[in-house]
Amino acid sequence: MKSRAGRMALALVMLSAVAACTSEPSSPEPAPTATPTPKATKAADLSEHESGPESPIAYGLYVPEGATQLGPLFRYRSTKLIEAYRPELQAAQAQKDAETADRIAEDEANGTPSPTPTPTPTTRPSPDSFKLLEEPPRPDTTISLMRIDGDPGVVMRRMLAQMSAAVPEADVQIDDLSAYCRAKDRRITGCQAVVRGVTDGNRDIRITMSVDPGKLSTRTAPPAALTRPVMQVVAEYVGDPRAGQLARDTGSLNDVPDVDPDAEGSGLIWPKMDEDAPLTTKLVNGWTVPTDATLLLSSFTPQFAAVTTARAMEADQIAEQFALRNSPDGRVTKDVTEDLNSVSTMYAVRTKNGSIARAVYILSARGNYTALFYTPRAN
Repeated sequence: MKSRAGRMALALVMLSAVAACTSEPSSPEPAPTATPTPKATKAADLSEHESGPESPIAYGLYVPEGATQLGPLFRYRSTKLIEAYRPELQAAQAQKDAETADRIAEDEANGTPSPTPTPTPTTRPSPDSFKLLEEPPRPDTTISLMRIDGDPGVVMRRMLAQMSAAVPEADVQIDDLSAYCRAKDRRITGCQAVVRGVTDGNRDIRITMSVDPGKLSTRTAPPAALTRPVMQVVAEYVGDPRAGQLARDTGSLNDVPDVDPDAEGSGLIWPKMDEDAPLTTKLVNGWTVPTDATLLLSSFTPQFAAVTTARAMEADQIAEQFALRNSPDGRVTKDVTEDLNSVSTMYAVRTKNGSIARAVYILSARGNYTALFYTPRAN
């Protein structure tokens, strides 16, 4: 491995517990006929919303073998990034307003007052919040939500191996899950690994991987988990916001360590869940899945839920209403990002107790998606 003198990396290791109904008008009683046997309700087919192994995440990270990503990547601008570019946006807006005022004054001086524009109702997303800038800042936070279909320990260690390669100077323990997982009677109840440091491309990033095996006490997996553990991977640029915009991802990792399935030495056991919790279960700070949405994946710890809807307006409403419900004063932070093939709208609030409630709505050719996240205040 090449020399990396002069760079600093910090590895933080932390433990954590981890159809819409339409009423029909009444009609006359029909003549008696044979009643067919009702068919069992089939589980929603989510295959069109799944991405398999090797699907890219960010900074060279990818979905590991044995895991399936549900929905798209959820990407947004951090508060730090938004604040860094806000003065530039305000200056651009002031210039635009001044130009508009000058044009109106000139029209009125010439006896041709400018007509007052009439707002046109639309269901399309708002334009990029930074569209006035020549180069709007790109999102600096990416989240992948995955179901672990293979051996949970091996899949988690494969992700740890990628984190080790992404931040070469970090001391990632690939063969000892006890460094990241909490357990009761050797049964894992939750895992979290956090690594921060400088990549080979000199980018200061933080990667957080969290795994929820389900509730050990009731042997119940989160709704839509198919009784399997679920994993959340968050990749964030945490250096100087403007410096992070200068270069794009290399999209590859060097020297990813091999994972020997038999080399893990903690002796911890992944508990098997008997069933998924029902769709009526309260998730993400008490939120429940609406009838006009299909749940793709959810987690108890960390708290998240991802859904897809038939209509864009429904997905956007789910996101906005979640943020408003958690807002102590009815105000929310909204930021829209236009990408090549999609538009992402992020709503975020800080609750009364200091927790963060965030929703990301994505409109794309692939579908309409919303992910909800609730991060309790750190103790």
